Amino acid sequence: MASSRRLRALITNDDGIDSPGLWTLARGARDAGFDVVVAAPHIDSSGVGASVLSVRDDGATRLYPREIEALPGVPAFAVEGHPAFIVHAAGRGWLDPEPDIVLSGINLGSNVGRAVLHSGTVGAALTASLHDWYGLAVSLDCGWVPPEHPHWDTVLQVLPEALDILLAGPAGSVLSLNVPDRPVGELRELREARLARFGAVQVRVSHRSGDGSDTLTAEVAELSTPPEPDTDLALLAEGHSTVTELQTIGERPGVLDGLRRSARRRRAG
Repeated sequence: MASSRRLRALITNDDGIDSPGLWTLARGARDAGFDVVVAAPHIDSSGVGASVLSVRDDGATRLYPREIEALPGVPAFAVEGHPAFIVHAAGRGWLDPEPDIVLSGINLGSNVGRAVLHSGTVGAALTASLHDWYGLAVSLDCGWVPPEHPHWDTVLQVLPEALDILLAGPAGSVLSLNVPDRPVGELRELREARLARFGAVQVRVSHRSGDGSDTLTAEVAELSTPPEPDTDLALLAEGHSTVTELQTIGERPGVLDGLRRSARRRRAG
């Protein structure tokens, strides 16, 4: 990072290559001075987490060069694979030079609470950390029913501060940024948030039988109880953008020692 070269940013998402949020994030990265390349799923891949699944034809995954009108000269690709697959491929020989940072989003809808585990947007950012790259997942909190005209550009007002925070940390750091879907003038200051216990919605799954087959049917409803204070859900509702540092998979040593100590205490008692 001491080099004078521009940092290279891979821009991806889980909403697909045709998402205006993706284009807005790429524009924000370009305007921030990054060397930008865009690669995103060819179709919506929401909810895939950190899956590295791709569509393979004779062992190969298809990708399609694209031109984004709002980003002339920026290389862009639609990829028949999930967001984390795209990030992983970038670190296994596809992109040269490799990215220094992965910006994932702008997701249409917040990614909050422990449910971020299932987000393809967050999965891409966490996969970046496996390569010791910076990762930033960016989401627009626009409610369960998407508005006709989301405030994409509001995110660009918050993005520079979030990038400063991210790049001040060690390589491999990952942040999740959520921005309220409001005009810039209605935003309150950026706040650090802890993850809510659940996500923004509750899902109830019903087992139904009939017509010779069984099915699982999911019904989604917004939370009926107020969110806990200082969580991402609560702060977003108050008009704050939120930033949360996420940790990738890692081991917690000492499980055998803990079990042995517990066994000795039981024997002694």
